[in-house]
Amino acid sequence: MRRTVLACAIALAATGTATGVAVTRWPVTGPQQTRNAQPAAREHAVPLMPPVPPPGGPRRFDRTTLTKVVKSYLARRPGRAGVMVTDLGTNTSFGVGEHGRFVTASIMKVDILASLLLQRQRERRGLSAGERAMAAEMIRLSDNRAAYALYSAAGNGAGVARSNKRLGLRETEPYPTGWGSSKTTPADQVRLMKALVSPRSPLSAANRRHVLGLMGSVIGEQRWGISAAARPGERVAIKNGWVPLHVQGTGWAVNSVGRITAPGHDFLVAVCTQGHPSMESGVETVEHVADLAVSALRRAAPAG
Repeated sequence: MRRTVLACAIALAATGTATGVAVTRWPVTGPQQTRNAQPAAREHAVPLMPPVPPPGGPRRFDRTTLTKVVKSYLARRPGRAGVMVTDLGTNTSFGVGEHGRFVTASIMKVDILASLLLQRQRERRGLSAGERAMAAEMIRLSDNRAAYALYSAAGNGAGVARSNKRLGLRETEPYPTGWGSSKTTPADQVRLMKALVSPRSPLSAANRRHVLGLMGSVIGEQRWGISAAARPGERVAIKNGWVPLHVQGTGWAVNSVGRITAPGHDFLVAVCTQGHPSMESGVETVEHVADLAVSALRRAAPAG
């Protein structure tokens, strides 16, 4: 069954009708069940880091070892990847290849919505009822038609680029018209996540809650990716994207960005990959790298 659903997702992506992956971690019912692919096979992802020490045990973040572990894992994987994680709870950050540029696919949809909200905020007005509905479809369902409409409303690439300067993004290149062909870096995606959580953000508290609320209610099939690093009971806000490349490279681009909120920790995570022979291969890399990085950062002592 999983092979059949994956084949359907690949066919949709090849015709330009999908740019996100659907992987579920719990039973999903209803018409959305076959929109996207099922979970990546992670049986071959061998744990490379020691387990997190129990409460009261030593708490240490070994950056040097983690860097070696992540690089060693990626050296055995197809394509290339970059990861950036910032834990606001401990003021600790980690990255490998975080300034490498990757095709965005559907993770660009978060930038589209944040940019449009910032523009409307400056104009002292909000989204129309129709735009709010499209925003929900764009983030929660990864609907592409809604994304094109809202990208146009935000001024396409030029308009989003202007908003990105205010949001603090420095390494993202919005494509003039085709939002999915934009390029970004894991470091810039974490900057965008910071703009969604920081009280010093140019976005109002209400607009930040709007975006994060949609990311926190993404349909079950699309909650793969950085969510692999979350533990039971932790809150995850997420947006994923995938697309087979033909002009801007070869293989698959598979990305996952978002936030994991845990006791004593607030992880902002971005993993971007490119050049995988299959979507499933990309998902496996994204999930394993996210798990490695977040698990290691859990060892850092709380800030303050």
